[in-house]
Amino acid sequence: MSMTRLVVLANSWKHSDWCIAGIALETGAWVRPVTDLDDGRVPKSAMRLDGYFPKLLDIIELPLAPTGPDYGFEKENRTLLPGPWRRHGNMRPQDLLAYARPADTLLHNHAPYVSLDVLQQKKRAEQTSLQLIAVDNFRARQARKRTTGDATWQGLFSAGGREQAIRITDPVFVGKLSAGYKPHARCLLTMSLSMPYKPPDWGEDTPPACWKLIAGVIEAPGTQV
Repeated sequence: MSMTRLVVLANSWKHSDWCIAGIALETGAWVRPVTDLDDGRVPKSAMRLDGYFPKLLDIIELPLAPTGPDYGFEKENRTLLPGPWRRHGNMRPQDLLAYARPADTLLHNHAPYVSLDVLQQKKRAEQTSLQLIAVDNFRARQARKRTTGDATWQGLFSAGGREQAIRITDPVFVGKLSAGYKPHARCLLTMSLSMPYKPPDWGEDTPPACWKLIAGVIEAPGTQV
């Protein structure tokens, strides 16, 4: 069985289940474990840690296939195999600085989304759907989902000379914000792309897009990001 040790940088909402992602410590490459569900989401029942729910910065070891369904744009996906998971402590925010990038380009462009056709035209090695960025001006605000109108939270920060407003899908951090917490300005953010979606007001000839999400917020007040 092929075991992969990774640091968890996202364990975020994905419909009624979860999307887990992290960086494999042996290779430094991003990994997103996926199941055979239609969008690869991971139910809690598939997290074989004796009831423990993986948190950001945890180091976990889990059985993964060498490849997985990429849905045409997610090169990081690897199929989750049966078998137990193991937890090996955790990392500190400063340990991740080597993997972080400046917030000059957010997953291919500065728009809130990337068109699926643009992603599919890229070489596989360039079909990046996960990114860790370092910001020093992070803040948050309440907003509404454009699909349902439900309340949500957005992370605000500057990237590429532009103000960004990206939906946060990190459930732990959203819970803190909803309780009145004010985040630190210095953060490491795990950026991810959603499954393709086309808003109803887009034209018939417009391709669907993958929307940018903040899948993990790691506050790093004691670091120089």
